[in-house]
Amino acid sequence: MQIEVVKSKIHRVKVTEANLDYIGSITLDDDLMSAAGIIAGERVYIVNINNGERFDTYTISGGFGTGNVVLNGPAARRVQKGDVIIIIAYAHMTTEEARDFKPQIVFPNESNNLLK
Repeated sequence: MQIEVVKSKIHRVKVTEANLDYIGSITLDDDLMSAAGIIAGERVYIVNINNGERFDTYTISGGFGTGNVVLNGPAARRVQKGDVIIIIAYAHMTTEEARDFKPQIVFPNESNNLLK
């Protein structure tokens, strides 16, 4: 049997833009994605700290060192620029694998840069 567990989490990043006129997704800084083990095109879940919204989308590369956290398309209606969100990716694995698995959790600073 397989279960779904947290694989990666980017904890408390600030939305830099909400772009309604786009086909969809979340554009993320590549430094953040790399540190969290998230790849472009991966399904992620978004939790908006400011309004309690929870939804899923997929990632798009936003370039290295940009600090980009941009919600695109319909997801842009669920956030405002400046909102603080949590980005979570899950993985399927066996219960045995999950017992020893350690998720990659990233804690960026207020500018969406990695803490050293």
